Amino acid sequence: MNYEKLSPAKIWWLAIRPRTLPAAASGVVMGSAIAWKDNSFQLLPALAALFVALLLQIGSNVANDVYDFERGADTVERHGPVRVTQARLLTPAQVKRGMWVIFGLAALCGLYLAYVRGWVVILIGVVAIISAIAYTGGPFPLGYHGLGDLFVFIFFGLVAVTGTYYVQVASISNAAWWMAIPVGLIITAILVVNNLRDIENDRAAGKRTLAVLMGAKASRIEYVLCVGIAYLTIPLLIVMNIIPFASLLAWLSLPIAIKSTRIVFTQQGRPLNAALAGTGQTALVYSILFWAGILFS
Repeated sequence: MNYEKLSPAKIWWLAIRPRTLPAAASGVVMGSAIAWKDNSFQLLPALAALFVALLLQIGSNVANDVYDFERGADTVERHGPVRVTQARLLTPAQVKRGMWVIFGLAALCGLYLAYVRGWVVILIGVVAIISAIAYTGGPFPLGYHGLGDLFVFIFFGLVAVTGTYYVQVASISNAAWWMAIPVGLIITAILVVNNLRDIENDRAAGKRTLAVLMGAKASRIEYVLCVGIAYLTIPLLIVMNIIPFASLLAWLSLPIAIKSTRIVFTQQGRPLNAALAGTGQTALVYSILFWAGILFS
């Protein structure tokens, strides 16, 4: 690609990495589905939660772009999508300004949610923004010390699902807590693929992701466990009478998950980008089909 001919809009489109956004939306979809099940769905808080989730994901992507470059983790040898700072399409200062604008927009949406549900929303939002920056930035970058997987599970799973439910219902049900687990696990699996793809480059740069610490074989096992447990959670919760039987409709997303799993176990390097996209699609389709099952029930 001839990057010199790209317009500023297209450069920023590359920076926000739109293919990551379906995964960010999946937690909001799941939380809203459970609110619908409990006859408490509210459109405006749900939409605000969606905008916050997407903006936090975009802000995290932009932060990773600049901080990974500054720490030397992004080089011409990496197998992932283009990073605008490393490709010299934007300066680090420009990317950081853009990052703060994005997080500022997320905070504005969060103010509405705080108006609806109180100060606790502000606290959660501040912690989420700090964590998004601290993933690759700051004195102790989480992603460089093997904590990225835990961070993703907590914020894109537990916080996203239960937070979306809370801003609509003002409480958190057992179903919301339980269904936050499979969403968090599938989104964590996205990070597993990302780190597996970049394992050699990260090792050389001193980026001690969980994949670097455990090795490729253990990372593939982690991927299977994340995806497998996510699907096995549904029949378990049906037996426990926490979610309706029709929730099994989420299993129709299994073909996407299986295809991605095969790629994870047979490919390495750049071809893993297909599994990365497929796992993101799995997360969103899983949540949408779960909601469809709620509607049918």
